[in-house]
Amino acid sequence: MNARNCKNCGRIFNYVSGLPLCPACRDLMEEKFQTVKEYIQNNKDTTMKTVAEECDVDENQIRQWIREERLVFADDSGIVLQCEICGRSIRTGRYCDKCKQETMRDLAGAGRQPVRPQPVQKKEKENPRMRFLDNR
Repeated sequence: MNARNCKNCGRIFNYVSGLPLCPACRDLMEEKFQTVKEYIQNNKDTTMKTVAEECDVDENQIRQWIREERLVFADDSGIVLQCEICGRSIRTGRYCDKCKQETMRDLAGAGRQPVRPQPVQKKEKENPRMRFLDNR
């Protein structure tokens, strides 16, 4: 059993995975997420600050939901994030499509075994007999 204290309320609970939140706080967070999601769907031209104030949610929590790709914004929305690699504006996630593709290509190539060059074989001498330099 992996017992932890809840990050929000401090209660001890059996931790399984994910955020260290007790079931009650996790349910409360999910309710807040649904409230934010509905507010954004009804108010497409809103700002992140307005959403945070109206829904009583921290702006960092909204950013986290966007980074987790749980929230997606329309192209005409005022809420944008920057790609963590190149800095382009994105609507959801952590990376723009170009950087995602490059990262996937790099990861796919990392699993391949490099081709090792064959060792160069030494040429044998024409006459393998032993020779002496000084004939006395």
